[in-house]
Amino acid sequence: MRTTSENITVNTPLALAEKACKAIMDTYTPDQLPPANSFHYHQGVFLYGMLRVWEATGDQQYFDYMKGYIDSLIDEEGNLYFARDELDSVQAGILLFPLYEQTKDRRYLVAAKKLRHLLYSINQTTEGGFWHKDKYPYQMWLDGLFMAAPFMLMYNEHFVEEELVLNVVRQEKLMRAHMKDKNTGLLFHAWDEKKAQPWADKETGCSPEFWGRSVGWYGTALVDILELINGSRGQEEMEQSLKDLVPAITKFQDEETGLWYQIVDKGDLDDNWLESSCSSLFIYFIAKAIKLGLVDDSYQQVVNKAYDGLIEHMVDVQEDVANLKGICIGTSAGVYDYYVDRPTSENDLHGMGAFILASMALHDIKAK
Repeated sequence: MRTTSENITVNTPLALAEKACKAIMDTYTPDQLPPANSFHYHQGVFLYGMLRVWEATGDQQYFDYMKGYIDSLIDEEGNLYFARDELDSVQAGILLFPLYEQTKDRRYLVAAKKLRHLLYSINQTTEGGFWHKDKYPYQMWLDGLFMAAPFMLMYNEHFVEEELVLNVVRQEKLMRAHMKDKNTGLLFHAWDEKKAQPWADKETGCSPEFWGRSVGWYGTALVDILELINGSRGQEEMEQSLKDLVPAITKFQDEETGLWYQIVDKGDLDDNWLESSCSSLFIYFIAKAIKLGLVDDSYQQVVNKAYDGLIEHMVDVQEDVANLKGICIGTSAGVYDYYVDRPTSENDLHGMGAFILASMALHDIKAK
């Protein structure tokens, strides 16, 4: 087994992904990943990035770390504690399938079945759209597509439940129908069917802003869905959605730094600020769209500029680790002042996971 240090002397995207992994691994044991003792997307997005690093390198330490996190939360019968009223609980379930495929330990499939049952009970809009959480009644958030859809498709691959595939298509279609802005081509963060929330537009029900990370979750979900889905199940509209989203997001790339703003379309406002997790997610889905042949190679310039901007402005690269700053902490739906007043942190798993995914997507297209 090779060691990480043998491969990170040159700061390629793969090397930087490994250094980012090491920064977290040096700070937390798997069971301590924050929030500790929680089966949640915070850990899930970071470990999803680590999974990509393991797939590219074959370095067992990454697989073992991911397995250590899951095993700290699942008992010998496959029992798993998780919040049963929110889509955020589902996302980390994507780790269960590669663990099962490598180990053939059925505990992981038992746990996956428990997560699948959350989708039976989660509340829905009148059109069948998943509420993001029970405490957010009749609200769909862009985040939710990333939290649930890849798991649903992976579950279908193992248990052959076609309705899950059709439901993924339905969820995306509802988001696009209610949340896409015709002028910019971007999607608003949230939609309230009842138009009851203080942030909800009285005519459309949408929240008023294009929050960077939520748009990033949506684009990331789209490209992952298109990579996972097999056959013709109505994903042609999703392909067009991704083709439309890439130039729409590129339009708002900061000319000087190559990065994107917390509120994507308002970079001209003095209190808006460049944000690293959304910039990373945009790199990820644009690079994967290039790889899948959904957009042309000219967008390579966009992701290269953005990645260079991350390294120059947001990443502290040291000999063995890479630390990421400018990460918006966990955020609900709201109005402009709410978003721009959110604190930032360093090495928050939202951002580290997104940065690792961006690095691996860029590695993939550079290696073509």
